[in-house]
Amino acid sequence: MGRVAELADVSVRTLHHYDEIGLVRPSARTVAGYRAYSAGDVERLREVLAYRRLGFGLREVAELVDDPSTDAVAHLRRLRGLQLERRDRADAMVAAIDRELEARAKGLKVTPEEQLEMLGARLYDAIGGAYLATRRTDPRIAAQIWDALGDAQTVLNVGAGTGSYEPVDRDVTAVEPSAVMRGQRPAGSAPCVAAAAESLPFEDHSFDVAMAVSTVHHWGDPIAGLREMRRVARRVLVLTFDTDEPGWQDRFWLTRDYLPEFAAVLTGFPSLAGMADAIGARAEPVPIPWDCADGLFEAYWRRPEAYLEDPVRRATSVWTRVGPEAEQRAVRSLGDDLESGRWAERNSHLADLDATDLGLRLLIA
Repeated sequence: MGRVAELADVSVRTLHHYDEIGLVRPSARTVAGYRAYSAGDVERLREVLAYRRLGFGLREVAELVDDPSTDAVAHLRRLRGLQLERRDRADAMVAAIDRELEARAKGLKVTPEEQLEMLGARLYDAIGGAYLATRRTDPRIAAQIWDALGDAQTVLNVGAGTGSYEPVDRDVTAVEPSAVMRGQRPAGSAPCVAAAAESLPFEDHSFDVAMAVSTVHHWGDPIAGLREMRRVARRVLVLTFDTDEPGWQDRFWLTRDYLPEFAAVLTGFPSLAGMADAIGARAEPVPIPWDCADGLFEAYWRRPEAYLEDPVRRATSVWTRVGPEAEQRAVRSLGDDLESGRWAERNSHLADLDATDLGLRLLIA
């Protein structure tokens, strides 16, 4: 154990703690009876330490390394994506700082928009690296989406990201503008084109169905993107959310009690009715299961402790958009209420729910 601690640059006490909580348990013994690590133990320790150094909490690390669907190669791809996210976020910030320094050196006025670029530049690339860790396909949401595909054989996935919810039994073409996201697509996944939703490089009616999952709110012009989907496909499916209902921001305790700034994030975002009209769609509610595997913003409605974990927040754009001050205040307040029991008192009605409607909608045209 001492030799492993030295090589891994951690304390023996840390390794003892991992052993005690069952995170990494040495599976061998030396002749003298000391605990020893097998090759498999070392591989698991490597994954645990890598996730820890990226800021994951022990609970989240345990879920990641115990995921039966993820092997060592998948973990390496995931870790690579997370490191790329850090690098790209740093690169974007350095470039923005350099531009501001150059402007100030020339005596030029720096606008508020340019100042904020240092934090907001390449938002989707900046959050994209965390997707493989927390944004996985939830089978129940997938079943509703795939059922709506009907007998479609050719599918265009717009804003495809890392490939969640892409059906494996269809001929899929993906479109994704972010290099970080494209770089994390698993080997053997659908071919991916670098393009934006508002300007799809395909002929009219090239596909049976065009789908877009939890991506429309990232587009510069959502209505234009939806109309492009309608142009290139005979049918359209869009997973988005409903802001038409009066008081919609109060249906989720996180935005109601801790993050009122969420409403401002969606300023200018088209209404659900407007999006439906653009493609001639009807809307279906999509319930969010209590143990949703896809770490979208509302996924942890019955698992509030998850929102205290930085990697969980980094995988959704809301937290970046509201800014660090609002994020820190919300996390601090939620943590206090969880510790005091106030959250449980306010939300006791959630304990027995298997799923809930928080405004997620599937537009089907």
